[in-house]
Amino acid sequence: MANMQESHEPLTIEQIEEFELQHGVKFPRLYKQFLQESNGGYPLPNMFKISDEQGEGVLNVFFGIGDMYSNLEDYLGIYDDRLPTAFLPIGNDPGGNIICLGAKEPYYEAIYFWDHEEDPEDMSNMYFLANNIYEFLDKLYEDTEE
Repeated sequence: MANMQESHEPLTIEQIEEFELQHGVKFPRLYKQFLQESNGGYPLPNMFKISDEQGEGVLNVFFGIGDMYSNLEDYLGIYDDRLPTAFLPIGNDPGGNIICLGAKEPYYEAIYFWDHEEDPEDMSNMYFLANNIYEFLDKLYEDTEE
């Protein structure tokens, strides 16, 4: 599993629930656990497979909740009208693509990659990565190319 570097102050369940109420979102139990443990940060290793067609990706940062540069609240506002309504932005890659958390059925709890270069009306620019945040963290690997 990836280790989080420069993670932010872990959150209490009360802080997470207050954020959910303020923003009209409902995080899955495992994502709440992740926020309680690390509240965002830079994962190591940070490579992941997007798809056979798309190849590999690099996870830059997981967004956190609170007073920080990579603030989840800011990204919710930025991507509110761009991401499919069932998804929340929880991280990004160096190119501005977004790692998404399924926040509504049938995608609830799943992790997806959103390719910002494609902006279709359907979900053809969304790529399934894992069933939940911890499965995604387990799939991260080191860059083997020098």
